[in-house]
Amino acid sequence: MSHTRRRQLAAIVALLSYVAVFVLVLAAFADNHGQLIAVWAALLVASVGGWLALTRRRVWRLVGGAVAVIALVVAVVFLFRDAAVLDAAAVVVAWLLATGAGRYAVGVDEAVLRERPPPGVASPRPQRPVLLMNPRSGGGKVQTFDLPHEAERRGIEPIVLAPGDDLASLARDAVARGTDLLGMAGGDGSQALVADIASEHGLPFVCIPAGTRNHLALDLGVDRDDVVGSLDAFVDGYERTIDLATVNGDIFVNNVSLGVYARIVQSAEYRDAKVQTATSMLPELLGPGTQFDLQVTRPDGTLVEGPCVVLVSNNVYELARLGGFGSRARLDEGVLGVVTLRVSTAADVTSLVALESAGQVSRARGWEAWAAHAVDVRSSRAVEAGVDGEARTYDPPLHFAIRPAALRVRIAPHAPGISPAQAAARLRHAGIRALVTVARGGDVSSTT
Repeated sequence: MSHTRRRQLAAIVALLSYVAVFVLVLAAFADNHGQLIAVWAALLVASVGGWLALTRRRVWRLVGGAVAVIALVVAVVFLFRDAAVLDAAAVVVAWLLATGAGRYAVGVDEAVLRERPPPGVASPRPQRPVLLMNPRSGGGKVQTFDLPHEAERRGIEPIVLAPGDDLASLARDAVARGTDLLGMAGGDGSQALVADIASEHGLPFVCIPAGTRNHLALDLGVDRDDVVGSLDAFVDGYERTIDLATVNGDIFVNNVSLGVYARIVQSAEYRDAKVQTATSMLPELLGPGTQFDLQVTRPDGTLVEGPCVVLVSNNVYELARLGGFGSRARLDEGVLGVVTLRVSTAADVTSLVALESAGQVSRARGWEAWAAHAVDVRSSRAVEAGVDGEARTYDPPLHFAIRPAALRVRIAPHAPGISPAQAAARLRHAGIRALVTVARGGDVSSTT
């Protein structure tokens, strides 16, 4: 039985279980309308709390779980007081079954997604595709997965960078020779460079996750563990458009960090242990006497003065930690995501380190976030930046801008096609309507 079929059956079970709860409670309290309303209200609150516990994370999960337990206990007390033990047990079992089956039915996982086409339009096979490869990225994934051979098997011309080669020159040479599709196997910095050239010439682009972090691949919905399978995007891929962003004219596909995080990115330990490195370095980098000469313009024209963290991203991230970044639900909203953080006291630093460790950094005092089409950052000296994880330095002022629908991207037909943030958003907004859609054989994404 396919994963999609199992989801459909789970949705049917959930809906029937909710009906069973309604009927059982109605039968038990048919002669006592006051208690009938009280039990239904308690079960409704328990359902909402249970849904929060199953679909949210961190604080909301704890709150939802606590509310669900308390409300369910209240309902059980009423049931055991005026109904038979078997009737009460049947209501509780039906409620638990409805909640659990409903969560499974509308949950988003790769097994289900792989059975359906990814977002975009099925595109014809290119005539002269080219894949550029950085053999040093990702600990040597190009060699590990024998990507040159795998590319040739699919009719893709492989170009492996040698020491001293200029990636931009190789990409432009491929364009001059008539390629009709450009791909890059490497880190996000290399992805941005080749994507910029593909965008400049109106060519489709394929991201092969052969780097260390592969943030772009993650948010495109490419399976980062299936490096070879991602080559299928060249053969019968699905195409859509996404945005690109710029800082002083330089393209970035993910984000640019300034301030304390820009210094963390330059640490030799960062690539191997992002969260641990960020957490350990924060107290030192935010210690007494530390200053960040940055000014960020808000949408209303006022300034954020002296933030220790500035993050500007290509579309908006859902951030849990600065050290590990997060995920983006969309790459085509035509906006920059802007985050700034100011710390004023030693207590702020202590709190920030604790929240970073707990994955709740957005709760830090002095945190601001907004979306904009452009943003300016000023300073009285050269500004260190982490551009898609690569250390750079810019002369101020820094001007950030978004380029909507600038890049045509293709992913493999069996790729999940959505990011973790988008999957979480679907689950958060799913409800009875989504259950009905899935029970009828539809896609939960059509209801969110």
